[in-house]
Order: sequence, then C-alpha cells, then structure tokens
Amino acid sequence: MPDSGKCRNLRVLIVDDEELARTLLREYADQAGGIDILAECGNGFDAVKCIAELKPDLVFLDVQMPKLDGFEVLELVDASPAVIFVTAHDQYAMRAFDAHAVDYLLKPFHFDRFKKALDRARNRLGEPLPTPARLRAAARPPGQWMERIVAKEGSKVQIIPVDKLDYVQAQDDYIALYFAGKNYLKQQPIAEIESQLDPARFVRIHRSYIVNVERIVRIEPYTKDSRVVVLRDGTQIPLSRSGLALLRTVLGDEV
Repeated sequence: MPDSGKCRNLRVLIVDDEELARTLLREYADQAGGIDILAECGNGFDAVKCIAELKPDLVFLDVQMPKLDGFEVLELVDASPAVIFVTAHDQYAMRAFDAHAVDYLLKPFHFDRFKKALDRARNRLGEPLPTPARLRAAARPPGQWMERIVAKEGSKVQIIPVDKLDYVQAQDDYIALYFAGKNYLKQQPIAEIESQLDPARFVRIHRSYIVNVERIVRIEPYTKDSRVVVLRDGTQIPLSRSGLALLRTVLGDEV
C-alpha cells in the first residue's frame, strides 16, 4: 500500500537569513503545491525553536548564517526532520549530500531543481534519516577542525569558542564541556567530538577526558602507579598510560 504520508501536504519550515531567498522558496513552494509552510525563520536561533515546537516534515535550511549555522541548528534539535540544504557554496552542499541529506539546492537555483529536491523529499518520508552530527562532519572539509561548539540548556543556546574550552568529560551518553568555570552537557559521544577537535591542541588523556593542552601546567603522581594532569585552575584529571604517550607526541620534551 502507498505511504499515506506521501499523499498529504508536506509540513515545511523555511530557514534563511536572506529575505529574498525565503521569498523565492515560498514562491516555488506555492507553485509546486502540496506544501503547508508552517513558518519562516531568518536566523538559526528561531529555527531551533520552530523545529522543536512545530515538528515539520521538511526543512529548507541555509548552511551559512550568522551566529548559528545550519549544521549547528541540527545539533540543537531533538526532532529529525528531512533536510534540504540551501547554500551558495558547493563544498558544503556536496559533502552534506554525500552524508545522505535528502538533497541540496545550490544558489542560484530554478524551479525545476527545487521540484526535483521536493520530490526526493516526498519519496523519502518515513525513511531513517542521518544524524545531525553525521551531516555536519561530512560537510567539514578535511583538515578543518571545529572552531566552536554549540550546547543547549533548556531554551538557552550556548556557543563555546573552542579556544575557550578547558576540557571535555564523558558522562554516559553525554559529554560535559568545561570552560571559564562553567560546564554544559551535550548529548554526544566523546569519540565523536574527539574526531572534530584539532589533535595538536586537544588530547584524549583518558578514556573519559579530552584536555586542551594549553591549560596543562604540570603532571603529578597520584598513586604509586598513576598520574594526574593539573590544569591552570587547579583541576586534576586522571592520566592513562596511553594518554601520557599521546601527550608526549604533542608536547615532546615538555612532558
């Protein structure tokens, strides 16, 4: 039997910081028919709120926006709508598409290309969708490390510059991000964020800890057979044997 979800109107959210781009998407949606536009958002913060509240089937999502980009938006929402990325930069579009995003629209685009992306979205309703982390990782060019981390606390979004990060601690299915005397929880495996951080600056010194090497002031013995790393603020973090070896590859004779 046909999927009834493919026969009903698509519930759509449009997210783009350019008003002209939103207008074009709305006009194309009207021309295509079978679409209910739930809302339009001009920034990533509003998009996070609307996705959570409205739970759209499909989001037309601009990649490059000020303050919060499209991939960061997806990291902050629990719902998993289908996503068609909209971008003027083909390197983002191609990598996101390789990670099995529904589709991408490379600006400028015409109605025929919009309709093709829309049809693809309809055909994929009900299919498992890629995780936001997978989409974002695929969109980052090789060798380009994360420069900021987004975390959510209730309705508040916190943007943490990576150079302000002191250390990361694994806590079951979450990680705790410590910086400037504060900490925020984020649902993400520690191995995943490890792969996104520059290994010349951040070292996994223990199975549960990643440390900014610039925050390390010394290494001390803890017991007869163990050591701890001491950070600038006095925090002590356990150091495994494999972690010590990794530190030595980064810091050399300083360890």
